[in-house]
Amino acid sequence: MPKKDIALKIIPLGGLDGIGKNMTAFEYGDDMILVDAGLMFPDEGQPGIDLILPDYTYVLENEDKLRGIIITHGHEDHTGALPYLLQDLTRKVPIYSSKLTLGIIQGKFDEHGIKNPKTREVSDGSTITLGAFNVTFFSMTHSIPAAFGVFISTPAGTVMHTGDFKFDQTPIDGRRPNFQAINKFGSQGVDLLLSDSTNACRPGFTPSEAAVGRDLRHVIKNAPGRVFVAAFSSHIHRLQQICDASVAVGRKVVVTGRSMVTNTKVARDLGYLRIDDEDIIDAYDVDRIPDEKIVVLCTGSQGEPLSALARMATGEHKSLSIHETDTVIISATPIPGNEKSVQAIINSLSKIGCEIYDKSKGLVHVSGHASAEELKLMLAMAKPRNFMPVHGEAQHLRAHAELARQMGVPENRIFILDNGDSLELSKHKVRRGRAVESGVVYVDGGTVTEANPVVLRDRQKLAQDGVVTCTVVISKRSRSVGAVEVSSRGVSSSTDELLLEEAAGLVRSQVERLASQGGATNIDVLRRGVRNALSNQLWNKTHTRPMIIPVVMEV
Repeated sequence: MPKKDIALKIIPLGGLDGIGKNMTAFEYGDDMILVDAGLMFPDEGQPGIDLILPDYTYVLENEDKLRGIIITHGHEDHTGALPYLLQDLTRKVPIYSSKLTLGIIQGKFDEHGIKNPKTREVSDGSTITLGAFNVTFFSMTHSIPAAFGVFISTPAGTVMHTGDFKFDQTPIDGRRPNFQAINKFGSQGVDLLLSDSTNACRPGFTPSEAAVGRDLRHVIKNAPGRVFVAAFSSHIHRLQQICDASVAVGRKVVVTGRSMVTNTKVARDLGYLRIDDEDIIDAYDVDRIPDEKIVVLCTGSQGEPLSALARMATGEHKSLSIHETDTVIISATPIPGNEKSVQAIINSLSKIGCEIYDKSKGLVHVSGHASAEELKLMLAMAKPRNFMPVHGEAQHLRAHAELARQMGVPENRIFILDNGDSLELSKHKVRRGRAVESGVVYVDGGTVTEANPVVLRDRQKLAQDGVVTCTVVISKRSRSVGAVEVSSRGVSSSTDELLLEEAAGLVRSQVERLASQGGATNIDVLRRGVRNALSNQLWNKTHTRPMIIPVVMEV
């Protein structure tokens, strides 16, 4: 096939079914690049699961084509799968991103024991060649410094990927979006635009990050006691504003929470977070400083049960506690699915009696994602021939598609995909391609495992109705029934000895009946009989269906 007739394949492996696990493969002939490798955190329906990764089987199957991995910015939903992917690859693949992002992901590599990864620093305007791909990076503003969009040029056509962004005209570090580059690429011709859809349902413009600083300073200045600020540890601009406000009103800053300590150290070492050593103190030294001179930066803005804020709210933190005279600022919006966890922490704090500020009580948080008018502005500058909304739930993708229609992109050139679907770009035209294997992979403790609905169903059942264990002893020779013991955990009336005795008698009768019919020779028949008898009895008595584990032993 002549090279000019090869189509560029665009394959989203994650990021189109929620806010998280962003990963998109671009494949042209014998060359492939990956943009982002993120994770997602589990919800209440996934008990025991630590992390959720995109299924990157397709990348592993085509590893020989993989020329490089591009990371747009340092958030977990764009970087978290990298250590697992690198451990599964059989060769070292170069990773391209900003100095800050590489500093953050190096910490992940150290945790996972990944030695000497091939990291390559890029900056605004950098262009790299990876096989058939020419990739140009351009600055974008987001809720973390050093975020990029990328313009990808191939013999088959061009693609612009915005990464996560908003158009902040007054960013904290002064690095505005590279509007010149976006307009230049739009003039050259963007065959396909992939754009952040998170706030597509929100009208207007997202406020500047600088707008938060005024309210934060006002609250910190007027608080009678200590101030605790829960924020994303990667939101370096927010942390900078908190530090600036604290120093301006004569307060020292304490940093607590594992990721907060790690990210603030990386950001300070690389020059992205500026605060003098004398203005940061150790958590164990707070008792020697008056309460009105302390600001505590902590994790826990998403209600994580093991976060610093959660442990302080329940009095379980090893060095810090929250009192009635203190003030707590939750400087974030709950990610969809985390609302209940955040509310639980707010309720715990309310019982203490401290003052609580969140976005409903003041401008202590603004989003890092573009609202509808900014998304339309991006479409106006890029002037894409074809459009694919990315990074969002179904409603966000469809709302963004509607914005594209309003901006003049023809209906038949707007593509709403699911993870694993693909597009093919050739001669400036885009069509749907063949789907590839996709899905999710669970990180369960120290194990990376495929999504097993049976395991999750069992865990949900254990959490909801508990477990009943029944042990039956059968004589090998006579097949007579010996001891029968029934015990339970987490079952209604589990302390009711009469119920358990009744259950044991019922099991004995069932096993003896099966034995008289010749079923005692088949252990599986006995187990099934025990399970059915217990299940029916427990439903009649408690109206619950706990997990039943029958154990039949021959002696």
